[in-house]
Amino acid sequence: MDERTGEPHVGVTPNLFGIAYGLAGLAGCWGYAAMLRLAPELVSDLLCLVAAAVWLTLLISYAVQVPRRPGGWTAELTHPVLGPFVALIPIVGMLLAIGLMRHEQSAGRWLFGVFAAATVVLAGWMTGQWIAGGLDLERLHPGYVLPAVAGGLVATIGAALAGWQGLARVCFGLGLVSWLVIESAIQARLYFRPPLPPQLRPTLAIGVAPPALAGLAYLAMTRGKVDAVSLGLAGYTLLAAVVQVRLVGVYRHLRFNSGFWAYAFPYAAVATFALHWIAYAHPPGHRIWAWVVILAITLFVGALAAKTTTALARHRFLPQLN
Repeated sequence: MDERTGEPHVGVTPNLFGIAYGLAGLAGCWGYAAMLRLAPELVSDLLCLVAAAVWLTLLISYAVQVPRRPGGWTAELTHPVLGPFVALIPIVGMLLAIGLMRHEQSAGRWLFGVFAAATVVLAGWMTGQWIAGGLDLERLHPGYVLPAVAGGLVATIGAALAGWQGLARVCFGLGLVSWLVIESAIQARLYFRPPLPPQLRPTLAIGVAPPALAGLAYLAMTRGKVDAVSLGLAGYTLLAAVVQVRLVGVYRHLRFNSGFWAYAFPYAAVATFALHWIAYAHPPGHRIWAWVVILAITLFVGALAAKTTTALARHRFLPQLN
């Protein structure tokens, strides 16, 4: 609270790292398209640079602000709503390191290793905190998959691309088993308790990310192998995508805020996974279908960026802190 005006401060909260997360996801989609020789690699590189700039700006501001808040870092990590989003800091770091690997293999691998270790430590600490401190079922939301599930699966992709196959399998187990465990609790809350409050409803989009990420992680780990596992993950991703179509009616009544960036990375992950299946199935006009996917996710994230710029100009984007 501002002592002079009596009004709440605005500041950086961990969910804002979803902006860099979404931009890095879009960069990964363009990078995958470049690997399939569908698009120029330059676009992915530029998006990585933008994501890195946003991430670094948020990180500096956040690191400066947190020690001045009541409870400091402990309060941030244990917050029942925003706490899981702190894991986005090292997760985005891993995604940026993966992008760097394409040009500087040794530097990218070194940075990836640092951020992967930080992700695992943070995920373990948070999981232990949830056990020791307990969870409020009413505040449980899909963002709780971020520390161990998204962290483990992104680490799988990075480790596989770095050539660390053993580590990739370890991280895949971490992410996959964590997904099975936490997903059951989240779904029980969504099915049997009252709907999430409006400010948390954008997190429903996060639910489509784990199966798509698991599919991408498996493909990276097996060097593109199509088998019962990859097909099964594609099937669950399809179901999750159809669920998102049904939830459009829920989303359309929400007022735009920083939480809307929860849509960006999950949809980018689905788009990247879809590119793989278009390349594999090779349907008639496959290049056209691929470009439809690429342009659709790019326009979507671009619209989020445009809305964010407008909201920032009107001082209506950054969350208020009591």
